[in-house]
Amino acid sequence: MKIFTLFFLLLSVLNAGSITVAVAANVSYAIEDLKNAFKIQHPEIKVQTILGSSGKLTAQITHGAPYGMLLSANMLYPQTLYKTHLAITPPKVYAQGQLAYLSNKNRDFTLGMNLLLNKNISKIAIANPKTAPYGKATKEALKNAKIYKKIKPKLIYGESIAQTLFFTTKAADIGIVAKSSLYSKHMQNFKENTQWKTVNRSLYTPINQGIVLLKYAEGNREYRLFYDFILSHKAKSIFEQYGYSVL
Repeated sequence: MKIFTLFFLLLSVLNAGSITVAVAANVSYAIEDLKNAFKIQHPEIKVQTILGSSGKLTAQITHGAPYGMLLSANMLYPQTLYKTHLAITPPKVYAQGQLAYLSNKNRDFTLGMNLLLNKNISKIAIANPKTAPYGKATKEALKNAKIYKKIKPKLIYGESIAQTLFFTTKAADIGIVAKSSLYSKHMQNFKENTQWKTVNRSLYTPINQGIVLLKYAEGNREYRLFYDFILSHKAKSIFEQYGYSVL
C-alpha cells in the first residue's frame, strides 16, 4: 500500500505545474504565441495542448480524457459539457473566427461565392460540417449564397479545419478555411485578394468560440491562471493578430 501511495505521490510531483488543454484546430496557428506570452507571466507552468476538431475533442472529454480546459471553435460543445456537468465554468466567448477562401492559383474574388461555380474548379475543400464548427459555418454560407446544391459534388471534406487547409493546398482547386490559418508563418507566400480573401461575414452566423474549465481542472490554480489569461487583453491582442475578431 505504501509503495502505491509513494508512486502516485511521485506522479503528482512530476506533473506539478503542467496542464493539458484541448484546443480546436483553428487555434493551432495562434496557440504557440499565446503559450509564449503566458510563459512570460508564469514560467513555472507548462502548457500542453491536444489539437483536433471540437466535436472529436468533446467526445474524448465525454469519455474521460484528462483535459482541464477546452478552447472550442463554437459555443455548442462547451454548452453541452456545461449542461452535462463535465465543465465547471459557464462557456465564455474568447474570440470570433472568420472564414476565408484560399487557392494556390490567383482567383477573381470579386465574384464572391459565384467563383466556386467556375467550371475550372472541380474540387473544393471544406471542413466536415458534422464535426467542425467552421464546416458548419461554411455550409451555412454556401446555402445562403444559394449555390450549395450546385457545388456539392465538388466538395471534399477535412475532419478538422487544419486538415481542410492541407487538402486546400495539396489536393483541391480552392478551399474555405479558417482565416486564422493564413497568418501562420508557412502561409505568408499566399497573397490577400489574389490567392485568399475573407468570406462575406453576412453569409454565416458569427463563429463565437467558447472556452470552459473542465472537471479535471477543479481546484487547480494553474488551469485557472491559463483560463484567465485566454480571456485577458493580452490574449485578445494576439487573437486579433491571427485574423480573429474579439468582443
